[in-house]
Amino acid sequence: MFPSNPVVAVCHPDPYPYYRSLLAGQGLQFDAELKLWVASRACVVQQVLEHPACLVRPPAEPVPRAIAGSSAGQVFAHLIRMNEGSAHAAPKQALAQALAALDPVHIAARAMHFSALLAARLELQNAAGLNAWMCDLPVYVMADLLGFAEAELPQLASWMGDFVRCLSPLSSAEQLAAASAAAQSLLTSFAKLLAATAPGNNSLVSQIQQEAAIVGWQTQDALLANLIGLLSQTYEATAGLIANSLVALLSQNGLQQQMRLAPEQIGALLQEVCRTDPPVQNTRRFVAQACTIDGVALQAGDVILLVLAAASRDDSVAPNPDEFSLDRPTRPLLGFSHGRHICPGQALALNIVAAALQSLLALPIALDPAALQWSYRPSLNGRLPLFVQAPSTLTESH
Repeated sequence: MFPSNPVVAVCHPDPYPYYRSLLAGQGLQFDAELKLWVASRACVVQQVLEHPACLVRPPAEPVPRAIAGSSAGQVFAHLIRMNEGSAHAAPKQALAQALAALDPVHIAARAMHFSALLAARLELQNAAGLNAWMCDLPVYVMADLLGFAEAELPQLASWMGDFVRCLSPLSSAEQLAAASAAAQSLLTSFAKLLAATAPGNNSLVSQIQQEAAIVGWQTQDALLANLIGLLSQTYEATAGLIANSLVALLSQNGLQQQMRLAPEQIGALLQEVCRTDPPVQNTRRFVAQACTIDGVALQAGDVILLVLAAASRDDSVAPNPDEFSLDRPTRPLLGFSHGRHICPGQALALNIVAAALQSLLALPIALDPAALQWSYRPSLNGRLPLFVQAPSTLTESH
C-alpha cells in the first residue's frame, strides 16, 4: 500500500513506488493535507535549493518554538545549516576548508580502530549490538578527530543521542528536556576542549579555529554550536548511511559476498545507497518573498517539501533509476543537498562509512537476512533502520 503522503513515506518499508508516482506528476504539486508544495523532480529540487528566496527556516521562527529559550535552542540558533547570509557563508567556508584538509587515510584508520573497539564491547551478531555499533561509531570517530580523549567518547555519544531529539518535531516534552540538558553538557565539554587546544596541534578543532580566524568568524557561541552540529549530523545522517548500507547488503542478492571479495567497491556501494535509499529523504524550504519556480507563482510564507529521495531516482539524472548498480558513471547525491547548503562533510561521511563496512565485513560474523529484520525510527525526514532479531532466530536461541 502506498504511504498517504511524502512525510509518512520516510518510514514506510518501501516508499519508492510512491516516489515514482510523485515524479510522474507536476514539478511542484500542492499537498492539501500537508498544506505545502511538494517538489520531487531533480531539476525542480535543484532550482529550489539554489533560489535566494527559499530559506532553511521561516523568517518568523528561526528557532523551533518547542526549544526556543533552552540550551538546545541556543545551539540550534547558531547552526550554519539553519542560517542564511553572513551567519552561513563565512562559518561554512571555515568548516569546509578544515574538513577538506583531513587525511582520508587517517580517517579510515581511526574508523577501523573504533569499529574494532566497539565490536569487542558489543555483540554484533545480534540486532541490539549492531544498532549500538552503527550509532556510536560515527560519533566516536568525529569526536576523536575533533580532539577529545578516548575515555570521553562514550559520554559524548550518550549526550548526542539525547541532543538530536531536539531536532525532531516528534519528540516528547521529556525528550526535549533531556535534549536541553545534553546541549548544556555538550557546550561545557566543547568549551573545555577549545580552551585546552593548543594552536597547530593537528586536531580538527585546531584546524577549524585557524580557518575561522582567516575568514573572520570569531563568535565563540556560534563556534561551539557548530562543533556540536558536526557531531549531531554525524550521529544521525552517517549512522543512517551505515544502516541503509546494511539493508542493501542484506537484501541485494550476492552483494555481501561481492563486497567481502572486493572491498575496493565499497565506495561505489555507498554512493548507490545514497542514491537509491538515502538517509535524508526530504528537507524543507520556506519562501521569504514572492517568486516563480517551475512556472508556479509562490508567495511569502509558502513551504516547499523537497523529496530528495524521489529526485535521486529521477530518470533524467539516473537512467534505469530503480536498478541498483555499482557501475553508474555519475550519480545525483541530493541527500547531501545542493547549492549553498550542500553538506561540507560529504567526503568525511563516506570515508567513515566505507571504513566501518570494511571492518564489519572482515569480522567472522554473518549478516544473515534470515536472522535480521528492520523497521524505521519515527522521523519526518531521516530514514534510519533499526534492526531486530527475526522471531524464528529468537525461538531457536532458546
